[in-house]
Amino acid sequence: MRRHLLALGLLAALSACGAAEPKWAPDQAVAAARYVHDGPPAVTLFTVISTSNGSGAHSGLMVNGSQRIMFDPAGSWQLPRLAERNDVHFGMTDKMVNFYIDYHARETYYVVEQTKIVSPQVAELVMQRAMAHGAVAKAHCTNSITEILHGVPGFESIGSTMMPKKLMRRFGELPGVTSRTITDDDADDNHGILLVQAGDPRLLDPTAAAPAAP
Repeated sequence: MRRHLLALGLLAALSACGAAEPKWAPDQAVAAARYVHDGPPAVTLFTVISTSNGSGAHSGLMVNGSQRIMFDPAGSWQLPRLAERNDVHFGMTDKMVNFYIDYHARETYYVVEQTKIVSPQVAELVMQRAMAHGAVAKAHCTNSITEILHGVPGFESIGSTMMPKKLMRRFGELPGVTSRTITDDDADDNHGILLVQAGDPRLLDPTAAAPAAP
């Protein structure tokens, strides 16, 4: 019953046409957070899926180019140590990526990670589009990602959709995409050691609320 109510609550939240919430970290913070990953240039799609009914709940896009950033449109995930500009998070080290995944994977949701290696030029184009997109309104996370990928070489078949699982299927059909599924049986109010390492506010106040649904 609790899982069912949580799923209904998430659906209601995603269905709401809430206004975008612009954020603009100062240049100094963005420069300090900059992280260059030594892996190949790549575009990675994260899809959060309900374990109760299999519906898509959220989409996020990570780009590894001249730096590695996370575009988490209309998402509730955030860490004080990361600089954010309009849903783009800078400083995505491997630990930060793990925090992102751990935040979304829980007993009520699992995460599908799909990665496509691209040219440096394509990675830079996708990253620049993400940074220029602007803050995203609630329920438009998936659509904003398709807008960013529209017309990008190698992603022409993505098209437009507001459905996370539809985007996931289309992305998975692209040549060379690799994928993995991440599950976690943590309760919604217990994200374990990763939150402790991340400096979760519950370290300071055990009564602080758990993170919101994706």
